[in-house]
Amino acid sequence: MTDPTAELGLDQPWALSPSVQLRPEPFGALAYHFGNRKLIFLKRPELVAVVQGLGSADDVRSALVAAGVAETSWPAYLTALEGLAASDMITRAA
Repeated sequence: MTDPTAELGLDQPWALSPSVQLRPEPFGALAYHFGNRKLIFLKRPELVAVVQGLGSADDVRSALVAAGVAETSWPAYLTALEGLAASDMITRAA
């Protein structure tokens, strides 16, 4: 079995899993996966914007830029996205 996050990089296309719904909250959002029943707190509105933008962006880099995330913060956002990928909250887009 391969690691689902192994290819998560700036130039890779990712999207919110079709089994996940985001519920807006004052701190960011709750992400609930209806398949594996995991609940994750997205504690930054900017991270919510990135996750929501993944499906319409060509790649992770484009989603980060569109959400207005400073390039110096990209490594932290990649780490957060890797965690979301490991929980199947986001999936590799075709």
